[in-house]
Amino acid sequence: MRISLDPEQCYGSGDCVHRAPSVFTKVDGLGAVIPGREYDVDAPRVREAAEGCPSAAITITRADTEEDRG
Repeated sequence: MRISLDPEQCYGSGDCVHRAPSVFTKVDGLGAVIPGREYDVDAPRVREAAEGCPSAAITITRADTEEDRG
């Protein structure tokens, strides 16, 4: 599973940072996934952040292979 956050959709509420500060941060006032944390979706707080994002900017997708991880 992979976490991504669309900065064009985000309006900077900071809810993701509040819910899962070990995975999300703010960059230029908008939410962002901390580099190297794109695959930390096991934590329930990350799923809560995605489900509760007021701008629906966070997505969690399935990474089927190691190749998908870049």
